[in-house]
Amino acid sequence: MSVDYEALKKDRAQEWRENLRKSIPAKERTQVERVKMPENEPLKRNKNFNEVNKGLSEEQAIIEAKRCLDCPTPTCISGCPVNIDIPGFIKQIEKGDFLESAKVLKDTNALPAVCGRVCPQENQCELQCIYNKMKKPSVAIGHLERFASDYERNTGKISIPEVLKSNNIKIAVIGSGPSGLTFAGEMCKLGYEVTIFEALHEFGGVLVYGIPEFRLPKKIVRAEINSLEKMGVKFVKNFIVGRSAGLDELKDQGFQGFFVGSGAGLPRFMNVPGENLVNIYSSNEYLTRVNLMKAYKFPEYDTPIIKAKRVAVIGGGNTAMDSVRTAKRLGADRGAIIIYRRSEQEMPARIEEVHHAKEEGIEFLILTNPVEYIGDSEGKVKQIKVQKMELGKPDESGRRRPQPIPGSEYLIDIDIVVVGIGTSPNPLIPQTIKGIDVTRWGTLVVNEETMQTSIPYIFAGGDIVRGGATVILAMGDGTKAAESAHKYFINK
Repeated sequence: MSVDYEALKKDRAQEWRENLRKSIPAKERTQVERVKMPENEPLKRNKNFNEVNKGLSEEQAIIEAKRCLDCPTPTCISGCPVNIDIPGFIKQIEKGDFLESAKVLKDTNALPAVCGRVCPQENQCELQCIYNKMKKPSVAIGHLERFASDYERNTGKISIPEVLKSNNIKIAVIGSGPSGLTFAGEMCKLGYEVTIFEALHEFGGVLVYGIPEFRLPKKIVRAEINSLEKMGVKFVKNFIVGRSAGLDELKDQGFQGFFVGSGAGLPRFMNVPGENLVNIYSSNEYLTRVNLMKAYKFPEYDTPIIKAKRVAVIGGGNTAMDSVRTAKRLGADRGAIIIYRRSEQEMPARIEEVHHAKEEGIEFLILTNPVEYIGDSEGKVKQIKVQKMELGKPDESGRRRPQPIPGSEYLIDIDIVVVGIGTSPNPLIPQTIKGIDVTRWGTLVVNEETMQTSIPYIFAGGDIVRGGATVILAMGDGTKAAESAHKYFINK
């Protein structure tokens, strides 16, 4: 929802908060060094699926919270797509009231423990932190968000946001990814009867099928979903809207409004010769097998995956990093390689993920592009022919366009290739909703201010609108859509 800056000012003016602010001079606060997130040892963690980051201790969290200056105009909030009261929850940590800090987070964020782990804070809230103007490291907002959320969950004293009395308006959410979960939580708070329909056998969307256990444990996602259930959100799995039932059938069941958060799960390939050879996966299939279907525990779970010694992953985003780091953990000890056609500076992956990958022994072939896959007599990929690239003038994305260097081709021996160059929107919903406007890329057309589609009672957000994007941007769409949907039904 929109930021209530007047309420933030009143909260900041409370006696305890003023006293806390005055207890340490601002100049002294700025001299405190940013805490370092404790991590598991690289050459041990790259052989298991345990979470890489260990989380802050209580002492570390309080020290880091003291760095926050509690600015009169908190620019960090403007950098957050879901408008978290960042100084508010951080000052509760400094005060030592960790449970209250988690409660403040939940006022505007349905998935704080998730955001504390996978949100690119360095490009959003932390980028807007006043410390950047001082040429100092920003406050570790993401680390503190994770700390507060984990503390609450570990104590078992989990707060549930207040929910208004039911208004008897039924809302259907298509997809249980970050945008759908956020929309559902916000609408539930406002008194709507919300049901989430999920096509897969587990809830969480990309949070469970696309992000590895070592970055986002499944128990974290389940805990966040459990909180939504306690608020009153209903969940239905193994239900494909457009196949199990269409929108007209759901309307007949009394649903008056809809939110489409069906994501971008359609694999994208490069049309390189030999791309149909055996053991060439899309990143979606590869990560879904491992993350959601537990292929890394085969045969304990009946989902096989090839545990190859030499694996190449094509791409430079977070999905590519997740894929190559997963391959390393599955036994790619003779070569887990990222092949990326631009330079490292152009990589869209988070800096932290690139850093962790390098620590774990991942090899980076930058300014390199696959031009052909070569198979053996059984039709399995055995080599990649790659070509070296150089950077030319910027393209429409603002990044310098990679250009091939003639005569620079060479071969790499490989057992598995994972293509992680992005995904396209799920086509089922656009195809089955009559009259809804779709872009030439297959995404739904929405009003960017309201997230409303061409059909007034249908709202949408996340990757079905943006194409591939971050978890927090999807959540921001869900927040914005809920505010707009509420206004729509009030006016109606």
